Formats: sequence, C-alpha cells, structure tokens
Amino acid sequence: MATFSLSIALTFCVYLVVVLGIGILAWTKTRSASDYFLGGRRLSAGVAALSAGASDMSGWVLLGLPGYAYLAGMEASWIALGLCIGVALNWLLSAKRLRVYSYQLDDAVTLPAYLHRRFQCPVPWLKLSSGLFILLFFLFYVSSGLIGAGKLFVAVFGFEYQLSVLLGAVIIIFYTLFGGFLAVSWTDVFQAILMTLALVLVPWMAMANLGGYSQLVGTTEANNPALLSMATDREGNPLDALAIISLMGWGLAYFGQPHILARFKAIHSHVQLRTASAIGISWSLLVYAMSIAVGITGLALLSAPLSDAEHVFMAMVQILFHPLVAGFLLAAILAAIMSTVDSQLLASSSALAEDLYPMLSGHQLSEKGRITAGRWAVAVIATVATGVAMDPDSKVLDVVAYAWGGLGATLGPVTLLSLYWPRMNWQGALAGVISGGVTVVVWKQLSGGIFEVYELVPAFFVSLAAILVTSMLTPAPEKMVKQGFLEMSQMLNKQE
Repeated sequence: MATFSLSIALTFCVYLVVVLGIGILAWTKTRSASDYFLGGRRLSAGVAALSAGASDMSGWVLLGLPGYAYLAGMEASWIALGLCIGVALNWLLSAKRLRVYSYQLDDAVTLPAYLHRRFQCPVPWLKLSSGLFILLFFLFYVSSGLIGAGKLFVAVFGFEYQLSVLLGAVIIIFYTLFGGFLAVSWTDVFQAILMTLALVLVPWMAMANLGGYSQLVGTTEANNPALLSMATDREGNPLDALAIISLMGWGLAYFGQPHILARFKAIHSHVQLRTASAIGISWSLLVYAMSIAVGITGLALLSAPLSDAEHVFMAMVQILFHPLVAGFLLAAILAAIMSTVDSQLLASSSALAEDLYPMLSGHQLSEKGRITAGRWAVAVIATVATGVAMDPDSKVLDVVAYAWGGLGATLGPVTLLSLYWPRMNWQGALAGVISGGVTVVVWKQLSGGIFEVYELVPAFFVSLAAILVTSMLTPAPEKMVKQGFLEMSQMLNKQE
C-alpha cells in the first residue's frame, strides 16, 4: 500500500505542477477586470466548449453520478438523459444571444449586471437579489467540490477528512486567485481531457476484466435484474411519473448556471458558437454515458458492497490498474473537482466584487481595484465554503442537487426569457428571481407526496409563472428598454 500511495503521490504532483504552472502563465496575461472575470472575451470555440463542460461536471460526475448508478442501476440514466437535453438546449437557445446581448450592454461581465442593464432598472433590487442568491447557492456548490476532494484524499492517502478538505481548498484558491478566468479556462481543457480518458478507460477495462458485455449483463442479472431496467427502481417497482420528472428535471437548471453561461459570454466571436456547440454537446453525451457505465460495471466487478457508493470509481481504479496509471486516473477526480470549484469561485467572486460591493459601498472601483476585490472575494468565499464542507458524512450528490437546483430556478427562467421576450420588465424579472429562490429553499424542507419531486422542477415553473404574470400586470417596459432589445435583436440578425 505504501508503494501504491507513493506512485499516486508522484502522479498527483506532476498534475498539480502543470495546473499551477498554467495559473502562473495566466496571471502574466491578466491586465483588466474583463481579463480576470471573462478572459477578455477571447476564448476559442474548443476552449469555450470544453471549459463549459468541465466547469459543469465537477467531482460529482466521477463520484456522485457513478455512485447513484452503482446503487440504482439504469434508473440513473434518467438524470443523464435530462442533463444531455439541458446541455443541448442551453447551447442552442442561450449561447449566441447571451454573447451578443451581454457585450452590447456595456460589456456586462456578470449575470446580475446583465439583468440590471437589460431592463435598465431604476432600483438596485434585481442586481442585489440575484447577486445574493448566487452567493448563497454557490457556497453549497463550492462546498460539494471540497467534500469530493476530502473523500479523494482520505481514500487515496488516508489523510484526516478535515485536513483533506483544507488541502483541496488551498490548491484551488491558489491558481484561481492569481490567474482568474484564463487560468480556469485553460486548466479546464486539460482537466476535461483527463476526465474523458478516465471515464472511458475504467468501464472499458472493467468490461474486459469481466469477460465482455454479455458477461457483464449476466453477472448483473444474477445479482439484481432490476438494475438493468430504466423502467424500475432497484427493488423492481415501476418508476412513477414523479420520479422520472424529478430525475429528468435536472436538465432545467442549465439556463441559470453563472459559471457555465460565463463561457458563452467569453467566446471570442459568435461565429465560433456553432463549432463550440457541437463540441460541447458531443462531449457531454460521452461523459454522462461513461459515468453511468462506471457505476453499472462497478456493480458486476466489485464482489463486496461498498460502504460509500461514491467511492465506486476509486475502488475500481485501484483494482484494475497499475499504481502509476491509477494515480493518473485518480487525478482525474481532482481535475473534475478543481475544474468546477474554480469556476464557481470566480463566478461568485465576480458577483460580489462587480455587483454587490460597489452597490453597497456607494462607489465604483478602479480597474485594479476590481481585480483586487475579486481576488479577496475568492479567498473569503472559499474559506466559508470550506467550513460548510467539514462534515465527513456529507454526500456530494445531495449538496450538488441543492445548489444546482437553486441556481437553476433562481436565474434560469429570468435569463432565458430576457433573451427572447421584449414585454418582460424589471418587476417581472425581480419576481422570478425571488420566487424561484424562495421556492427551492422552502420546498427542500418539506417531504411526502408531491414534495418528493426534486425542488428544481416546481421552483423553475413558479419562477416562470411569476415572471409572466408580474410582467403582464405591471406597466410595459419603458421605450428605451424596448428600443435596446430591438437594437440587440437587429444586431443578432445581421450577424446570422
């Protein structure tokens, strides 16, 4: 075991040197707040697509989702299907319009700034409420990544859980703090490649070890045939409509994830979006399919049941591969965690430094001051999230589900409708943000019957209804707001 741990440690060190080197290089190219928060809007199609995907996936695609598939079998495919549909619709419906509109609105860097300028709000409430909800739910999202890092270092090195969480936080803070968006995006590409290789190699080797696909199916059927059906749960009971809606409903959240939408805004040109969309959608399909495959093959490969299902990927790697290769594959978990947590830290720090601080302090920061405030915000948010992650009994999937649903319901409907509906006004946008966020928080506390539905689903449609009803019951947007939307639409048509 000592040799195995030493080999893994060497592989991890090589990985970390590469990542930190990228952070330092990006630091030398960060000259403005736009550089720090959006990479100066100069990402290529491939970098934008892979960075969006990697910042989306997080450690849950190597820990939480395989663990769920290990426990529930093919039932987990409903989540993957809903997420794949959500990825595709987000690229097709949001990417181009958000890239064009956010740039035209005085280069709006953050979603709160975009919404405030889109509706020319006479009051700060929309920017304030959306910024606060981003901070609230990102605290949980960042903590889920640190929980994953803690589990990784505990399983591989035998460290204390709390020490593992602190170690993961320090590593992530370093290159996010200095390199900003460029460091995050460039490392995301490297990490996306590493994640893909790991997710393809592990189930492929597991299947080869089992003797092929037919042997895999036979072994799983012998253990529990219900695990091979999408129509039943692990006990063989038919899945009802509410269960399927809850699982597929995960895809609704894509429209409101600031760290993913930032990649749309940061791409160099709208012309590159068609290529980026194809890469992003294809990559997501592959990764989600392979994540489910890890859990399913783990059912057949591992003879003894795991005490923590979210360790299935790590357990399979240690069984199937030489220590040096295993170290490379386990580094993919850290890559998945880092590629999301860094993006979330940057998105939440930009909301704090770009939106909330200037509004609450009453004065605008200089260019250098905005970067400094962003870096301080990264450190503060990461510190709070580290405290939230200190419970060793926390489950990655549970924490991700809450944060993912909160952001999706709070910002998804308002962002999507703002890109298409000229009659929408700031009162409707404010009602959508508040009603979506509050519904998620309240629904999560209830249980039984209809309240077993994933909180994202009802909250998303409550927010949507609040926007529509409030906008129609309040005065139409002022002439300048309508004119701004018309000009942006005309520019979009000229660029098509």
